[in-house]
Amino acid sequence: MNGERNYWLNAGVALAIGLVLSSIIFGWFYSKTRKGDEAITVTGSAKRRITSDLVVWSAGVSSQSPALTDAYKQLSDNIPRIKEYLLSKGIPENQMTVSSISSTTLKARDEDGNETGEITGYTLSQQIEVRSNDVQRIAQVARESTELINQGILIESKAPQYYYTQIGDLKIEMLGEAAKDAKERAERIASSTGNSIGSVRSARMGVLQITAADSTDVSDYGVYDTSTIEKDMTAVVNVSFAVD
Repeated sequence: MNGERNYWLNAGVALAIGLVLSSIIFGWFYSKTRKGDEAITVTGSAKRRITSDLVVWSAGVSSQSPALTDAYKQLSDNIPRIKEYLLSKGIPENQMTVSSISSTTLKARDEDGNETGEITGYTLSQQIEVRSNDVQRIAQVARESTELINQGILIESKAPQYYYTQIGDLKIEMLGEAAKDAKERAERIASSTGNSIGSVRSARMGVLQITAADSTDVSDYGVYDTSTIEKDMTAVVNVSFAVD
Protein backbone atom coordinates (compact mmCIF):
# COMPACT_ATOMS: atom_id res chain seq x y z
CA MET A 1 0.00 0.00 0.00
CA ASN A 2 2.84 2.31 0.97
CA GLY A 3 4.64 1.40 -2.23
CA GLU A 4 1.62 2.30 -4.31
CA ARG A 5 1.29 5.62 -2.45
CA ASN A 6 4.97 6.41 -3.05
CA TYR A 7 4.60 5.54 -6.71
CA TRP A 8 1.76 7.99 -7.23
CA LEU A 9 3.53 10.64 -5.16
CA ASN A 10 6.68 10.32 -7.23
CA ALA A 11 4.63 10.39 -10.40
CA GLY A 12 2.87 13.58 -9.28
CA VAL A 13 6.15 15.25 -8.44
CA ALA A 14 7.62 14.27 -11.81
CA LEU A 15 4.53 15.58 -13.57
CA ALA A 16 4.70 18.89 -11.70
CA ILE A 17 8.38 19.27 -12.50
CA GLY A 18 7.63 18.45 -16.11
CA LEU A 19 4.89 21.05 -16.26
CA VAL A 20 7.17 23.70 -14.73
CA LEU A 21 9.98 22.90 -17.15
CA SER A 22 7.54 22.91 -20.06
CA SER A 23 6.23 26.31 -19.01
CA ILE A 24 9.75 27.67 -18.74
CA ILE A 25 10.77 26.30 -22.13
CA PHE A 26 7.54 27.47 -23.76
CA GLY A 27 7.85 30.91 -22.21
CA TRP A 28 11.47 31.23 -23.37
CA PHE A 29 10.61 30.05 -26.85
CA TYR A 30 7.58 32.35 -27.02
CA SER A 31 9.55 35.37 -25.88
CA LYS A 32 12.29 34.66 -28.42
CA THR A 33 9.74 34.21 -31.15
CA ARG A 34 7.94 37.41 -30.22
CA LYS A 35 11.21 39.30 -30.04
CA GLY A 36 12.21 38.03 -33.44
CA ASP A 37 8.93 39.40 -34.82
CA GLU A 38 9.63 42.90 -33.55
CA ALA A 39 10.82 45.45 -36.07
CA ILE A 40 11.54 49.13 -36.28
CA THR A 41 10.86 51.22 -39.37
CA VAL A 42 12.72 54.48 -39.95
CA THR A 43 13.17 57.02 -42.70
CA GLY A 44 16.65 58.04 -43.80
CA SER A 45 17.54 60.92 -46.07
CA ALA A 46 20.49 62.49 -47.86
CA LYS A 47 20.76 65.96 -49.41
CA ARG A 48 23.22 67.42 -51.92
CA ARG A 49 23.58 70.88 -53.44
CA ILE A 50 23.91 70.48 -57.21
CA THR A 51 24.64 72.94 -60.01
CA SER A 52 22.78 72.67 -63.31
CA ASP A 53 24.96 71.59 -66.23
CA LEU A 54 22.44 72.06 -69.05
CA VAL A 55 20.31 75.05 -70.01
CA VAL A 56 17.51 75.23 -72.56
CA TRP A 57 16.39 78.72 -73.56
CA SER A 58 14.08 79.80 -76.31
CA ALA A 59 13.15 83.16 -77.75
CA GLY A 60 10.61 83.97 -80.40
CA VAL A 61 9.60 86.69 -82.81
CA SER A 62 6.35 87.32 -84.56
CA SER A 63 5.11 89.52 -87.38
CA GLN A 64 1.68 90.66 -88.41
CA SER A 65 0.51 92.13 -91.67
CA PRO A 66 -2.59 92.25 -93.86
CA ALA A 67 -0.57 90.49 -96.59
CA LEU A 68 0.95 87.08 -95.94
CA THR A 69 4.04 87.87 -98.00
CA ASP A 70 4.74 91.01 -95.98
CA ALA A 71 4.40 89.11 -92.68
CA TYR A 72 6.78 86.46 -93.96
CA LYS A 73 9.33 89.05 -95.09
CA GLN A 74 9.36 90.71 -91.67
CA LEU A 75 9.89 87.36 -89.98
CA SER A 76 12.58 86.16 -92.38
CA ASP A 77 14.49 89.41 -91.85
CA ASN A 78 14.43 89.14 -88.05
CA ILE A 79 15.55 85.52 -87.59
CA PRO A 80 19.02 86.01 -89.18
CA ARG A 81 19.52 89.15 -87.08
CA ILE A 82 18.74 87.22 -83.90
CA LYS A 83 21.18 84.48 -84.88
CA GLU A 84 23.82 87.11 -85.60
CA TYR A 85 23.22 88.62 -82.17
CA LEU A 86 23.57 85.24 -80.45
CA LEU A 87 26.78 84.48 -82.38
CA SER A 88 28.19 87.83 -81.24
CA LYS A 89 27.54 86.73 -77.66
CA GLY A 90 29.68 83.63 -78.12
CA ILE A 91 26.92 81.07 -78.71
CA PRO A 92 27.91 78.56 -81.43
CA GLU A 93 25.44 78.07 -84.26
CA ASN A 94 25.30 74.31 -83.61
CA GLN A 95 23.66 75.09 -80.25
CA MET A 96 20.78 76.91 -81.95
CA THR A 97 17.67 75.32 -83.40
CA VAL A 98 15.20 77.33 -85.46
CA SER A 99 11.64 76.06 -85.39
CA SER A 100 9.24 75.94 -88.30
CA ILE A 101 6.97 78.94 -88.86
CA SER A 102 3.53 78.87 -87.31
CA SER A 103 0.78 81.01 -88.78
CA THR A 104 -2.55 82.36 -87.63
CA THR A 105 -5.19 83.82 -89.94
CA LEU A 106 -6.87 86.92 -88.56
CA LYS A 107 -10.54 87.43 -89.32
CA ALA A 108 -12.87 90.35 -88.85
CA ARG A 109 -15.54 90.28 -86.16
CA ASP A 110 -19.08 91.56 -86.28
CA GLU A 111 -20.63 93.92 -83.75
CA ASP A 112 -21.39 90.97 -81.45
CA GLY A 113 -17.75 89.87 -81.42
CA ASN A 114 -18.26 86.83 -83.63
CA GLU A 115 -15.77 86.00 -86.36
CA THR A 116 -16.79 86.60 -89.93
CA GLY A 117 -15.33 85.08 -93.06
CA GLU A 118 -13.43 88.25 -93.94
CA ILE A 119 -9.64 87.87 -93.62
CA THR A 120 -7.96 90.95 -92.20
CA GLY A 121 -4.38 89.75 -91.92
CA TYR A 122 -1.88 87.13 -90.84
CA THR A 123 0.34 86.56 -87.81
CA LEU A 124 3.50 84.48 -88.25
CA SER A 125 5.80 83.39 -85.42
CA GLN A 126 9.04 81.45 -85.11
CA GLN A 127 11.22 80.26 -82.22
CA ILE A 128 14.96 79.90 -81.74
CA GLU A 129 15.97 77.38 -79.09
CA VAL A 130 19.42 77.32 -77.53
CA ARG A 131 20.59 74.17 -75.78
CA SER A 132 23.98 74.45 -74.11
CA ASN A 133 26.21 73.27 -71.27
CA ASP A 134 27.55 76.82 -70.88
CA VAL A 135 24.90 77.59 -68.31
CA GLN A 136 26.18 80.91 -66.99
CA ARG A 137 26.72 82.38 -70.46
CA ILE A 138 23.23 81.49 -71.68
CA ALA A 139 21.67 82.80 -68.47
CA GLN A 140 23.38 86.14 -69.06
CA VAL A 141 22.39 86.28 -72.75
CA ALA A 142 18.78 85.54 -71.81
CA ARG A 143 18.81 88.53 -69.45
CA GLU A 144 20.41 90.82 -72.03
CA SER A 145 18.39 89.72 -75.06
CA THR A 146 16.02 92.65 -74.68
CA GLU A 147 18.83 94.67 -76.30
CA LEU A 148 17.34 93.48 -79.58
CA ILE A 149 14.33 95.70 -78.96
CA ASN A 150 16.63 98.68 -79.57
CA GLN A 151 17.31 97.17 -83.00
CA GLY A 152 13.61 97.09 -83.81
CA ILE A 153 13.18 93.35 -83.10
CA LEU A 154 10.34 92.64 -80.69
CA ILE A 155 11.80 89.46 -79.18
CA GLU A 156 9.80 87.37 -76.72
CA SER A 157 12.31 85.73 -74.39
CA LYS A 158 11.15 82.79 -72.29
CA ALA A 159 12.65 81.92 -68.90
CA PRO A 160 15.63 79.55 -69.27
CA GLN A 161 15.14 75.99 -68.06
CA TYR A 162 18.04 74.55 -66.03
CA TYR A 163 18.73 70.82 -65.75
CA TYR A 164 21.21 68.49 -64.08
CA THR A 165 22.16 65.59 -66.36
CA GLN A 166 24.03 63.38 -63.86
CA ILE A 167 21.02 62.54 -61.70
CA GLY A 168 21.19 58.80 -62.43
CA ASP A 169 24.73 58.36 -61.11
CA LEU A 170 24.22 60.67 -58.13
CA LYS A 171 20.94 59.02 -57.22
CA ILE A 172 22.60 55.65 -56.54
CA GLU A 173 25.23 57.27 -54.34
CA MET A 174 22.70 59.28 -52.39
CA LEU A 175 20.40 56.32 -51.80
CA GLY A 176 23.35 54.59 -50.13
CA GLU A 177 23.84 57.64 -47.91
CA ALA A 178 20.13 57.72 -47.07
CA ALA A 179 20.18 54.01 -46.12
CA LYS A 180 23.18 54.65 -43.86
CA ASP A 181 21.30 57.51 -42.23
CA ALA A 182 18.29 55.23 -41.69
CA LYS A 183 20.49 52.62 -39.98
CA GLU A 184 22.01 55.21 -37.65
CA ARG A 185 18.56 56.47 -36.70
CA ALA A 186 17.34 52.92 -36.03
CA GLU A 187 20.39 52.15 -33.87
CA ARG A 188 19.82 55.24 -31.72
CA ILE A 189 16.14 54.41 -31.23
CA ALA A 190 16.84 50.76 -30.40
CA SER A 191 19.69 51.53 -27.98
CA SER A 192 17.47 53.93 -26.04
CA THR A 193 15.31 50.92 -25.10
CA GLY A 194 18.21 48.57 -24.44
CA ASN A 195 17.91 46.72 -27.74
CA SER A 196 19.89 46.48 -30.94
CA ILE A 197 18.89 46.21 -34.58
CA GLY A 198 19.26 43.11 -36.70
CA SER A 199 18.91 42.41 -40.38
CA VAL A 200 16.92 44.50 -42.85
CA ARG A 201 13.33 43.31 -43.18
CA SER A 202 12.31 45.61 -46.01
CA ALA A 203 13.42 48.76 -47.79
CA ARG A 204 11.52 51.18 -50.00
CA MET A 205 12.88 54.11 -51.96
CA GLY A 206 11.01 57.39 -51.78
CA VAL A 207 10.66 59.89 -54.63
CA LEU A 208 13.48 62.29 -55.42
CA GLN A 209 12.97 65.92 -54.60
CA ILE A 210 14.98 68.35 -56.74
CA THR A 211 14.10 71.79 -55.49
CA ALA A 212 15.42 75.32 -55.70
CA ALA A 213 18.27 75.86 -53.24
CA ASP A 214 17.01 76.07 -49.64
CA SER A 215 13.42 75.52 -50.75
CA THR A 216 11.03 73.57 -48.52
CA ASP A 217 8.79 72.43 -51.38
CA VAL A 218 7.98 68.70 -51.48
CA SER A 219 5.52 66.55 -53.37
CA ASP A 220 4.29 62.96 -53.12
CA TYR A 221 5.19 62.62 -56.80
CA GLY A 222 8.56 64.37 -56.51
CA VAL A 223 9.68 67.88 -57.43
CA TYR A 224 11.97 68.81 -60.32
CA ASP A 225 12.76 72.51 -60.28
CA THR A 226 14.04 73.90 -63.60
CA SER A 227 13.89 77.60 -62.75
CA THR A 228 17.18 77.89 -60.84
CA ILE A 229 20.81 77.01 -61.54
CA GLU A 230 21.57 75.95 -57.96
CA LYS A 231 19.35 73.18 -56.64
CA ASP A 232 19.01 70.83 -53.67
CA MET A 233 18.60 67.12 -54.41
CA THR A 234 17.09 65.00 -51.62
CA ALA A 235 16.85 61.20 -51.60
CA VAL A 236 14.72 59.31 -49.07
CA VAL A 237 14.48 55.62 -48.11
CA ASN A 238 12.19 53.82 -45.66
CA VAL A 239 13.89 50.83 -44.04
CA SER A 240 12.50 48.25 -41.61
CA PHE A 241 15.04 46.51 -39.28
CA ALA A 242 14.57 43.48 -37.05
CA VAL A 243 15.02 44.18 -33.33
CA ASP A 244 17.34 41.88 -31.38
